[in-house]
Amino acid sequence: MKDKYLFKSNRLGFRNWRENDLEAFAKINANPEVMEHFPKLLTTDETVQFIERLYNHYIKNGYTYYATELIETRELIGFIGLARQDYKAEFNPATDIGWRLKKSAWGKGFATEGAKRCLDFAFKELHLNRIVSTCTINNSKSEKVMKKLDMLKRGEFNHPNLSEYPDYEKCLWYEIRNDLKG
Repeated sequence: MKDKYLFKSNRLGFRNWRENDLEAFAKINANPEVMEHFPKLLTTDETVQFIERLYNHYIKNGYTYYATELIETRELIGFIGLARQDYKAEFNPATDIGWRLKKSAWGKGFATEGAKRCLDFAFKELHLNRIVSTCTINNSKSEKVMKKLDMLKRGEFNHPNLSEYPDYEKCLWYEIRNDLKG
């Protein structure tokens, strides 16, 4: 039986993770172009652990980086969603909005469409007042999405979880507040 979506945008369906997402998501996490702004590719075992963390995050918090599908085909294209972050940074604890999409889904507006829908869900359904987003300083594609979401650039920081990877440690952070659009 097919899962019902938690919510949808025009072209995308958002749901919690399930075991049969592994093969498709492992391919995404093993793609060097998709993972260009991360320290390393993820193995299948690491993807299993990642899916478990995302699934459990939803159970605990009522939101996650959602498994994101094309409604028309039910193809998993990656994730778009929200996650609680508490690593040491001036803006944490906070809820982060993030995305990771397979390469064939790039350039079609899916990240922006999905993130806008997730922000709407965060503000109207979850009643969150503040969302942040981060990326490495060289990740211009993700930064472009943040700008399209009307998020405001707040600064740069050294990501404490990336201190062993100097090429990825320097990051940007953006913020949007429910009362501060634009």
